[in-house]
Amino acid sequence: MSLLSKGLPLAAAAAKTGMSEPTARTYRRLGKLPAAIRPAHDWRTRSDPFAAVWPEVQALLEQDGGLQAQTVFAELWRRYPGRFRPGQVRPLQRRVRDWRARQEPEGEVYFPQVHIPGEQSPSDFTDMRDLGVTIAGESFPHLCYHFVLTYSNWEYAAVCPSETFEALSEGVQGALWCLGGVPHEHRTDNLSAATHELRHSRGRGFTERYRELLAHYRMQGSRNHPGQAHENGDVESAHGHFKRAVDQRLRLRGGRDFATRPDYQAFLQEVTATRNQGRAERLAEEQKQLRALPPRPLPCCRELEARVNRFSLIRVVGKTYSVPSRLIDHRLRVHLYANHLELRYKHALVGSMERLQGHGAAAIDYRHIIHALVRKPGAFRRYVYQAALFPSFIFRRCYDALLEHAAHRADLEYLCHRRVNTPHFRRSNFPQICG
Repeated sequence: MSLLSKGLPLAAAAAKTGMSEPTARTYRRLGKLPAAIRPAHDWRTRSDPFAAVWPEVQALLEQDGGLQAQTVFAELWRRYPGRFRPGQVRPLQRRVRDWRARQEPEGEVYFPQVHIPGEQSPSDFTDMRDLGVTIAGESFPHLCYHFVLTYSNWEYAAVCPSETFEALSEGVQGALWCLGGVPHEHRTDNLSAATHELRHSRGRGFTERYRELLAHYRMQGSRNHPGQAHENGDVESAHGHFKRAVDQRLRLRGGRDFATRPDYQAFLQEVTATRNQGRAERLAEEQKQLRALPPRPLPCCRELEARVNRFSLIRVVGKTYSVPSRLIDHRLRVHLYANHLELRYKHALVGSMERLQGHGAAAIDYRHIIHALVRKPGAFRRYVYQAALFPSFIFRRCYDALLEHAAHRADLEYLCHRRVNTPHFRRSNFPQICG
């Protein structure tokens, strides 16, 4: 049609477009394009095998809109043995799809947003357990704090044990100082590390410590409505991309075991640095709009006070820790971090240990109490935290063997050998009792 409109003869126009002259003449006479002449395909080439049972199918779909066509086909197979063939599931899928397009209620619509450089930075915790990472051969269940800039998609990630305020504070401040500036707004979901339930309105509000963190960096805080994770969609979407990138790098690495936790953290930093390389141009635009950092970061710990009881134990946030017995009846200042805690007496550091996770957890260091147990061996057999004095399965087997051979001396024998260091214990003939 275009060539004819330019005055080209019919035969030449037909030859240039690869069709016969009679066909070209027909299109010229009708004045329509081929797509307008071809009739719409509105007839069936074979009979519908589900016509008779469609009312039953429709009743199932109306009962639960989440049913898949494959599930409905299996139900029809059960109700009508021998009536349908396995290859007929595809026609049912098409019919269910068409029914849903006409009958189902309006679906939820998501609206793409315009992002402004330096305006917003959502963050959240994501579960990394499904990646199967191990530390020194031991399973390492952990979370990852994930911080994202919505305009450039620049991201920051840090390993953390749980969703505590200390982990949130370390993550936010680590991201901001790595970025070198402060965005105008920080957005979270309703995690308990940043929000709490309001007594009168029954809604959620920011905690005092989180408000102090925002005020220190002159950031506005925002959060999504409860149960609406898509409102924090930028970081929710980034979680999946980030975890897939980590998984792929682990596959290239040829192993998922790391010697130490810092080695694994360095690996994650390498992954994020690689991903951020492609965002340098948009990040440069964003950094021009960021606010300046304050003179120094806030301490990423919570200060608590704990009194050492007569069992040489302290309780910190519902967890039990042993301390040297010389501190019994003294009050200690506890600096609680995301991954560890420090104990101070009169401003002097007297102990540091890994922070426990989980309900009712206890960390008992045998060096704190072994000397007292040797003097009172009878207390060992029913000691509440006896399991903590079996650092490995071989120790447990040795103690059971002692109970079997000389029950009246088992506690004293075990404690005397346990009092020495582990290499000497392994060199002694004591483990031979276990065979």
